Amino acid sequence: MNILPLRVALAQVNVTVGDLEGNARKILTSMQQAYAAGAHIVCLPELALTGYPPEDLLLKPEFVADNLRQLHYLVSESDHMPELTAVVGFVDRDHDIYNAAAIINSGKLLGVYHKHYLPNYGVFDENRYFQAGRQAPIFSINDVHVGVNICEDVWYPTGPMTMQAHAGAEVILNINGSPYYAGKETFRQEMLATRAADNGVIVAYLNMVGGQDELVFDGGSMVFNEQGTLIARAKEFEEDMLIVDLDTASVFRSRLHDPRRRQERFQVTSNEVPIIPVPARDYPSRTEHSQVVLGAPQRIEPKMEHLQEIYAALVLGTGDYVRKTGFKKAIIGLSGGIDSSLTAVIAVDALGAENVLGISMPSGYSSQGSKTDAQQLAENLGIQYMTIPIEDTFRTSLKMLEPALGEGDPGLAAENLQARIRGNILMTISNKLGPIVLTTGNKSELATGYSTLYGDMAGGFAVLKDVLKTLVFELSRYRNNLSSEPVIPLSVLEKPPSAELRPGQKDVDSLPPYEVLDPILKAYVEDDRSFSEIIAMGFDKKTVERIMRLVDISEYKRRQAPPGVKITTRAFGRDRRLPITNKYRESV
Repeated sequence: MNILPLRVALAQVNVTVGDLEGNARKILTSMQQAYAAGAHIVCLPELALTGYPPEDLLLKPEFVADNLRQLHYLVSESDHMPELTAVVGFVDRDHDIYNAAAIINSGKLLGVYHKHYLPNYGVFDENRYFQAGRQAPIFSINDVHVGVNICEDVWYPTGPMTMQAHAGAEVILNINGSPYYAGKETFRQEMLATRAADNGVIVAYLNMVGGQDELVFDGGSMVFNEQGTLIARAKEFEEDMLIVDLDTASVFRSRLHDPRRRQERFQVTSNEVPIIPVPARDYPSRTEHSQVVLGAPQRIEPKMEHLQEIYAALVLGTGDYVRKTGFKKAIIGLSGGIDSSLTAVIAVDALGAENVLGISMPSGYSSQGSKTDAQQLAENLGIQYMTIPIEDTFRTSLKMLEPALGEGDPGLAAENLQARIRGNILMTISNKLGPIVLTTGNKSELATGYSTLYGDMAGGFAVLKDVLKTLVFELSRYRNNLSSEPVIPLSVLEKPPSAELRPGQKDVDSLPPYEVLDPILKAYVEDDRSFSEIIAMGFDKKTVERIMRLVDISEYKRRQAPPGVKITTRAFGRDRRLPITNKYRESV
């Protein structure tokens, strides 16, 4: 029986889908850092080698082969780190392909674990690509029985984790690519604590960090002891290496007092859960580690509060999307409104003020206050700023279109024309100078179609795509409170929302107040509540009927919108896949 703690390093890294060589270098660096820190084991996230999710890259045989070549490189490099065991997420290939974890030690691939439960809901499509695993091996590392599994496998109370624990595993290493939505970290913590306590096992949960298209991985890796108590937590929304010394002897002591396990273990045979020995690490023989002291206090990073984590997700998702797609700078149309203001602040926090360009494009309907607010915001942020008036272009365009539109009031077409002129300006500057255009529309507008195709929807990334309007205001106030002086001018938060595309226009002319609209949208879009259920929540029947219809008929617009950061349980895009051609309408 091992009486010394088992030192585990959880390497919470930010990898990039498809950058196999770059990811392998980052993994190797983490292995070297863990080795220098005296770790017995270092864990890397789910599919760390390929990046997650690789999607249809998995249908390319050469991609799978290249990923295996990089794995073999890591195996060979591990020979320089004697007795360090590395758990690395990769794609394995046999007669099919598997979402897998490689167990590497001293220049050898000692074993491979194949993920059992393949999620196929929400943003996940793993059944499209992978074969499910069947075995749940245990590895004997420094006389400690350690089970390795992947992400979804720990969510099921009777899954491979339970098999491994009943077969004698004292520690479960669970590697993840678990994307963020607001509140998920609390749900994860409760689930993991339950799994650890129910199985009398230490659970080390490692999560990926970083942005990938619409998804954000929030890190926040955690370790729970056999009582279900949180004993360590890594930082959220940034790379981190969490070093944890596990008191595995306490697991054995706890199990001596739990006779239920003796009965349950009869149901699992050693054939079903093979035990693979791993060479032990002998500290006294390694003079370079003479200063390593096992049993140091564990680090528990503070958990972010609600608005803090959402804002961090938006910053990380935006910054990673811009950088990982090869852009260096961003351009934003600044209207003086709340949406463009928050988008600009997030962009500056993600990319730096020197990499953000703000463009004011006033028309004859733009108020002086809005023009002043846009300029003040730019000054507060320290970004490059310029004004390009569109009134002359707008009037000339209307005159040019008279043969087609007639001489009467063009109405909504004139409003949309202004938005399209602005979109054209931003995209032209982007074409010439190279920055990505960040669109500024929010989820409330996108849901109801209160947006213009090829106008305010034109761009490369939609920062607020999954942020309802009421939350835009909350996040703006939150960000202002982080500074000694408000970054977003207070007048922006105080004035009634308006697109300013016609005289005296206000958003409430076209939509219910956002305090009414947003709860209806959450119920219908995110929670899939029916008409009758939403009415039962106390909302006006005609209002609910109208909003549901606007959401349904606007799907064609949303399909043409750029990607944006997912922060809710049900974002537009990968999460919500409704047909554009669709005659179904719920009975009201």
